[in-house]
Amino acid sequence: MPATLPDGEPVPADGALPESALAGLGERPFGVYVHVPFCATRCGYCDFNTYTAEELGTTPGASRASWVEGALAEIRLARRALGDADLPVTTVFVGGGTPTLLPADDLVRVVDALRAHFGFVPDAEVTTEANPESIGPEGLARLREGGFTRVSFGMQSSRPHVLDVLDRAHTPGRPAIAAAEARAAGFDHVNLDLIYGTPGESLDDWRDSVDCALDAGPDHLSAYALVVEPGTRLAARVRRGELPAPDDDDLADKYLLADELLTAAGLRWYEVSNWASDSGARCRHNLLYWTGGDWWGVGPGAHSHVGGTRWWNVKHPAAWASHLAAGRSPAHAREVLDDDTRRVERVLLELRLDGGLDSGVLDPAGRAAASGAAAGGLLEPAALAAGRAVLTRRGRLLADAVVRDLLG
Repeated sequence: MPATLPDGEPVPADGALPESALAGLGERPFGVYVHVPFCATRCGYCDFNTYTAEELGTTPGASRASWVEGALAEIRLARRALGDADLPVTTVFVGGGTPTLLPADDLVRVVDALRAHFGFVPDAEVTTEANPESIGPEGLARLREGGFTRVSFGMQSSRPHVLDVLDRAHTPGRPAIAAAEARAAGFDHVNLDLIYGTPGESLDDWRDSVDCALDAGPDHLSAYALVVEPGTRLAARVRRGELPAPDDDDLADKYLLADELLTAAGLRWYEVSNWASDSGARCRHNLLYWTGGDWWGVGPGAHSHVGGTRWWNVKHPAAWASHLAAGRSPAHAREVLDDDTRRVERVLLELRLDGGLDSGVLDPAGRAAASGAAAGGLLEPAALAAGRAVLTRRGRLLADAVVRDLLG
């Protein structure tokens, strides 16, 4: 995992936000991200802010048993910092790490606290990530009873040799069983996460993974290209020549195959790496990120954004817990985004969506680049003529390059 956090300006001990952030609060959707930093084992490709029990040892405040008290304290701090604005929660996303290593009752306590302090909109989306091996029918039933509406299982691959390279602990076939258990528990929305481009994964391996995921009957599927992150075990193996780095042509072939298979099965792309059966199955929490909404990040290393102010918590669970136990904000630092930075981020994120980007956000050079991208088959010409920059299928493969061109 990264050793340092970004620099920024100090955050007041009480977590108070600048007036610019509080202006218009409640007029934009408000979500909450909850970070559970615990994993049973560390996957070789992962650089997230996660810790195994062995890494944490007996450090005070860092245990799974004490995490929930810190989360509840940060929720109380968030309510104070955000003032009296009517701010019902539209989405909650509990991620990690492996949230379902905690008792389901602990996760429900967090949801209950958010409901008590903020209220929920009537159709609030409440998601938890899960390792397929980390939860069963009883835990899923408790989560559903406690207000969770959506579960996202980390499947990654159906092939044992691919899972071995990724250091994934679950057994092939278990994700489909877990998805069925979630349906039986009353979850209408079930996602499976896949990764493509792992060293040693053939095109047939990837086809089997997508087919197995579809056979599980999810209404949402995410497929991400493997990124070799610095500092991970996978990066060290690639550097030593034990494994080849992912190949761009191979990644493109696998993306196109996934899009073909998912589309044929009735799942339509709505973001470059995400497909859903209909609009109701889309992950509304992620859409909140991608469209510039407000969210508070609870937990060690969690990031937040409210009204153009962004901040990030200290990373280590013990440091996070000690700040909160002392009545202080656990934020490490923050930044107030200027108009140009917000425009750049809007282009970067909204262009990845199926609805695209309002081309009026672009400067003259960017609009000229958009016309060139449409002529080159990367943006939809009809959409651009109507004032929207929308990626074509080929454009999705080159989304990062298109963004760079539009921003000049």
